[in-house]
Amino acid sequence: MGNIGAERFLPDEVSLSSLREAAAHCEGCDLFREATQTVFGDGVPDARFMLVGEQPGDQEDLRGAPFVGPAGRMLDRALEEAGIDREAVYVTNAVKHFKFEPRGRRRIHQKPSAGEIDACRPWLEAEMRLVDPAVTVVLGATAARALLGPSFKVTRHRGEPVPRHDGAFYVATVHPSAILRAPDRDAAYAGFLADLKVAAALP
Repeated sequence: MGNIGAERFLPDEVSLSSLREAAAHCEGCDLFREATQTVFGDGVPDARFMLVGEQPGDQEDLRGAPFVGPAGRMLDRALEEAGIDREAVYVTNAVKHFKFEPRGRRRIHQKPSAGEIDACRPWLEAEMRLVDPAVTVVLGATAARALLGPSFKVTRHRGEPVPRHDGAFYVATVHPSAILRAPDRDAAYAGFLADLKVAAALP
């Protein structure tokens, strides 16, 4: 089928609950065929902080909620240390279905393509409009591509506030799963925490 895009699946009356319900039936790209379910955003509707990751992982795909696996636990720890209340944020992903490659009994994460990111963008844009966060924390290159464009480099601009509109900012950093894979996990975590503290300190 290819990437026809999510636009045609958006509901007429847009709220977070209607979006979540409509996204459950999204066939905007081929990822819906293998994934267990759509994993939509979750959290406070008028959150000050919105956290945008790449896509659901294995645990998220099975449980139907974002950031509930090992990367989510890493994120929870860092948010607490940065002084950001995890119960007062909205978390979502640029791509709402798990993309993976079966390997024996395991499902190995695969990076979404540019076409898949673009196909899923209407859901993310609708979430951004509804939540309208003061600070959007962009977790990793896939989220950065979706929100800041293909030329934005997280490695070059991480921890720098980027204006979204008057009084609202993006702050890009690595995805917490990158910390789990890092050769020096302590150093990777320290950098991640420093970026979140920048986000937490924004007015």
